[in-house]
Amino acid sequence: MSPDREPFLADSVTRLGPEIAGSVLVTGSHGGVYAAWLARKSGARAAIFNDAGIGLDRAGIGGLDWLDAHAMAAAAVAADSADIGDARAMLALGRISHVNARALALGVAPGMACIEAAKLLEGAATPRGEITPVAESRRVLSPEGAARRIVLIDSASLVLPEDAGQIVVTGSHGALFGGDPMNALKIDAALALFNDAGGGVGVTRLPALQARGIAAATVAAMSARIGDAASTYDDGVISAANEAAVALGARIGMKAREFVNLLRV
Repeated sequence: MSPDREPFLADSVTRLGPEIAGSVLVTGSHGGVYAAWLARKSGARAAIFNDAGIGLDRAGIGGLDWLDAHAMAAAAVAADSADIGDARAMLALGRISHVNARALALGVAPGMACIEAAKLLEGAATPRGEITPVAESRRVLSPEGAARRIVLIDSASLVLPEDAGQIVVTGSHGALFGGDPMNALKIDAALALFNDAGGGVGVTRLPALQARGIAAATVAAMSARIGDAASTYDDGVISAANEAAVALGARIGMKAREFVNLLRV
């Protein structure tokens, strides 16, 4: 494998095709376990994620150790060095914040430029063999007497057409990726909640959804585990809200569940 081979860039790990096989993946997704599983099953030889501000229970990098145990070298760049959801920015500007043992053995280390780390990861052997799927949760709550369902999805990619008009609580980061406002959410929900991935661009879905008339807010990464919708709902504390959400009662510092309770009746 040539050390000059370009890494494969993907703003979201949920959108990988067979063309990635054998490449080093640089993805704008957070480094949680489900994202790690998607990278592992894609056929990539190694992966670099965004650490999403690390967050509660180190959920933003939880997939690195998982990949170590499943034969893949992996690292994460610091969210404050390059925007989450933007693989090109990560490659150009990102600084490595965390590595697993397999990446460390190849010379990848914290503080290193992402582009340098990607070159070193070309020395990794492509993992082989089947792995047990990691379940990503989708759960729908229908509180008695409530006018709206509460749809808990660990990834915004799990949203379905029938979720339109409902309350959608996700574990996804709140950064708009790919420059397309429809990437903010595929359906028109009554409310959408995301994780702010440590702040910065982790809230850029909110104005995109405001322009579509959709109330949206983020919870602080240190209050809820990124990639875990149940944690967003049960633990999350609102860190940012668009005008439509504010009009419905959202306030910075409010518990996410408290805000959802305002809308479900």
